Amino acid sequence: MNGSAGRRAAALALLPALALAGCAAGEDSAGEPAETLTLTVLAAASLTDVLEPVADGFEGDHPGVDVELSFAASSTVVQQVNEGAGADVVALAGEASLEPLAAEHRHGDVVLFATNQLEIAVPVDNTAGIEDLDDLTGSDLTVVACAEQVPCGQAAATLLEEQGLDVQIASYEPDVRATLTKVELGEADAGLVYRTDVTSAEDRVAGVEIPAERNVVNRYPAVAVSEQELAQDFVDDLLSDTVQRTLTDAGFGAAPTDP
Repeated sequence: MNGSAGRRAAALALLPALALAGCAAGEDSAGEPAETLTLTVLAAASLTDVLEPVADGFEGDHPGVDVELSFAASSTVVQQVNEGAGADVVALAGEASLEPLAAEHRHGDVVLFATNQLEIAVPVDNTAGIEDLDDLTGSDLTVVACAEQVPCGQAAATLLEEQGLDVQIASYEPDVRATLTKVELGEADAGLVYRTDVTSAEDRVAGVEIPAERNVVNRYPAVAVSEQELAQDFVDDLLSDTVQRTLTDAGFGAAPTDP
């Protein structure tokens, strides 16, 4: 079954070594797809919400194709591919996270399709009274961030270093969604996440913006990691006007135009 109802979005740690299901999909004598081809996309946790409609649109344009999405920290995505997990496309949350991807798994040009910036997530009631980045230095605060080996953690560490802020991090979470959850559950006074994660959380958290001149920008790369022709098509589609509108509506910055 195509569409979000039939799509598995499993934790990447549970992902087996998948293989493509069948050859290129064709049509039978009745004009219906003869078989389903599965395109497996492994993506950064911060893309969890926005890639679902992107996959739906790609399936609509490619009858007989089923896009399977799986999300985790970018470092985990790359590790899984390097260890042989079957995948066709990876979409990551920072250019540095792509560097460990082995050359034999790169089957096309790297496309930079979006940007993202950090934002402070706080509980809706914001009882700690956090109003700006400098407030995070309070000694009585519980502040959480992503682990430094994942892009959101690297960005947070860079931000705090560049701003000369001594923030005591209570815990380092495996990815940005885990960091956000700590705030949602009231287990932290603040979390350094992406602004898109605050947007997707709607009324479950509040956001404290970080001025652009103090912020850190992460650029999102995607690349085909199999020789399946549709893998490159999916990567290229990320730069289409339709997908770019979907990304910007979700709070992402547009695809960077500089190399």
